[in-house]
Amino acid sequence: MAIKALLIDLPRCIGCRGCQVACKHQYKRAAEKTQFFGGPGYQNPADLSPETWCLVTYNEVVINGRYEWVFGKRQCMHCEVPGCASACPVKALEKLDNGPVTYRRHKCIGCRYCMLACPFVVPRFEYSNWNPYITKCTMCADRQATGDIPACAKACPTGAITFGDRPALIGEAQDRISANPSKYVHHIYGLHEAGGTCVLHISSVPFEKLGYVLRVPRSPMVAHTEPAMRTIPMVMLGLATLLGAGYALRTRKNRGGEHAETPTSGERSGR
Repeated sequence: MAIKALLIDLPRCIGCRGCQVACKHQYKRAAEKTQFFGGPGYQNPADLSPETWCLVTYNEVVINGRYEWVFGKRQCMHCEVPGCASACPVKALEKLDNGPVTYRRHKCIGCRYCMLACPFVVPRFEYSNWNPYITKCTMCADRQATGDIPACAKACPTGAITFGDRPALIGEAQDRISANPSKYVHHIYGLHEAGGTCVLHISSVPFEKLGYVLRVPRSPMVAHTEPAMRTIPMVMLGLATLLGAGYALRTRKNRGGEHAETPTSGERSGR
């Protein structure tokens, strides 16, 4: 099965936020159909949130001595080997063969390990909800399953978002950079970050000027999360053993004190 991906060509973005509104509209309708009312709203926050899974960012950058607006796009990167899925102890997050990293609410226990494991700081927790869950972009896996494309790509009026096979999109990104070396920085964000992702970005300015996370290891995050996850059963077993031993010792001392305070039959008759 071909691995699908998104190519985000930031110089083509005009900041219309059509992708952002399309994402909200898609999942607001899904929320209403399932009577889950914690879906995306239409507000425009400064960061990703439980209600905003796709966010266009506005960045004022100095280019050739002039201040200009350059747009960025934040969403789940859909890592090829996702750290969030490897850190989840109940498999609520799953990497599909065709690319998306999906989330199954009915399995989630709210531990938030996925938030700690994600190098791109994407998963968000519904702190204000009485019955909170994790939320994040799913690359419209449900739409892909019916032969459609992600809502953000379909709504983009300028071709800034392209959906297709990952190898083909990598080639397309390389061709655009080679054809316009003065227009693009020579970096495909997502090609190697965290072992590679299914959301690729190309830009006219260095990604750090757009607020992108750059201190991301090139190796898959699973190399960092699996050792930690393997220690959890041993830590829990050790903690249970320690607490059990402490309880047994305390119970034994209490019983010993009760026996010492109980008068013998001779003492009772002497009174």
